[in-house]
Amino acid sequence: MRILAIESTCDETACAIVDDARIVRSNVVASSSELHAVYKGVVPEIASRAHIENILPVVREAIDQAKTNFDEVDAIAIAHRPGLIGSLIVGLTAAKTLAWSLGKPLIGVDHVAAHLYSVQLSRLAAELAPPVSLPAIGLVCSGGHTAIYLVHDWHDIQLLGKTIDDAVGEAYDKVGALLNLSYPGGPVIDKLAQQGDPTAIKFPRASLGKESLNFSFSGLKSSVINTVHNARQKGDDINPYDLAASFQASVVEVLVHKTLRAAKEKNIKQLLLAGGVAANRGLREALSAKMALELPEVEVVIPPLSLCGDNAAMIGAAAYTEYQQKHFAGHDLNAHPGLVLGE
Repeated sequence: MRILAIESTCDETACAIVDDARIVRSNVVASSSELHAVYKGVVPEIASRAHIENILPVVREAIDQAKTNFDEVDAIAIAHRPGLIGSLIVGLTAAKTLAWSLGKPLIGVDHVAAHLYSVQLSRLAAELAPPVSLPAIGLVCSGGHTAIYLVHDWHDIQLLGKTIDDAVGEAYDKVGALLNLSYPGGPVIDKLAQQGDPTAIKFPRASLGKESLNFSFSGLKSSVINTVHNARQKGDDINPYDLAASFQASVVEVLVHKTLRAAKEKNIKQLLLAGGVAANRGLREALSAKMALELPEVEVVIPPLSLCGDNAAMIGAAAYTEYQQKHFAGHDLNAHPGLVLGE
């Protein structure tokens, strides 16, 4: 089963050729992040224009790298939710056009579900590793999403908690912009944090109630902004390493605490960490260490860095499970910007 998959939910234009949800023939990504760097964040209109310019070259390159052709493709998959509406429409239009012109089935894929499935893809692609054991708790952290899920199976995913304001990746980018760091801010802050004192500045940890598995990062972001502005007004020096380490410590503590609580409440076999922020070294190490200490019987599974960020390989792999269930979409498939998975 060969699937051509397209991903265009934010600022990456991506296309991949995936066989049987385990063999990635090609995985091409064209990012427009350099265009957004001057604004320290993604500008939707700029992202949409970049997708229009990149979509056809990216599809052609994916076909060429896979050493295949359109006749050998069995289905077209597209990430149609959630994301920036303009970006989604560009990819969806390309996917519909390919499916219609080639006479191939069209498969709609939820972008967040695909992030969770990226862990399964990494397992299947390794061949020696067993597939993900379900049920599992999944933590998805990215620039646009922060949520905890209970994955009963790949077609039954339950939302347990989500951010009520900023996504964690967005908070990283805004703090990075405040410190005049390069964009995106997440990788730079993570690197600085490794050299700083995480106890130097006491930033807040939002709990939102004892029973809540929801997240909030707006208060933390405001606290960092106030700390920096107060220091600058007084003419005090700001140690960027300590500030980065203290900020990251607050983020990681909340993410780990709530994910661990969800894992303890459910009878799970594995914990999945996915999304762009899953590449964060501080989060990966803290979550793995905490789980090993308090729930050693639960394995923490994290995809390789190449599958953490937005990519089309995870879309194609997730689409394979939809193909098996014959979950095909019509050409009236719509783009949905908001979070839908598990609600």
